[in-house]
Amino acid sequence: MPRKERHVVPNPKGGWDSKRENAERASKHFEKKQDAMDWSRNKAKQEGSELIPHRKDGVIQNPNSYGNDPNPPKDKKH
Repeated sequence: MPRKERHVVPNPKGGWDSKRENAERASKHFEKKQDAMDWSRNKAKQEGSELIPHRKDGVIQNPNSYGNDPNPPKDKKH
């Protein structure tokens, strides 16, 4: 079963969007990244999905898995 993903990405018009993997439209739009992260974290926990935040330049930062991750990280930080 493929893993589900939820991304927090910058919106080209400003602010931040929470999007499911391969979605054209955002699930929800936020002015602040922290608000987008908080809402997306709760949704990822409900969905049992991977939360993948992006920086303004699109680079992925510290993803977290809230589902049944077949390849859990080796570090114990999370």
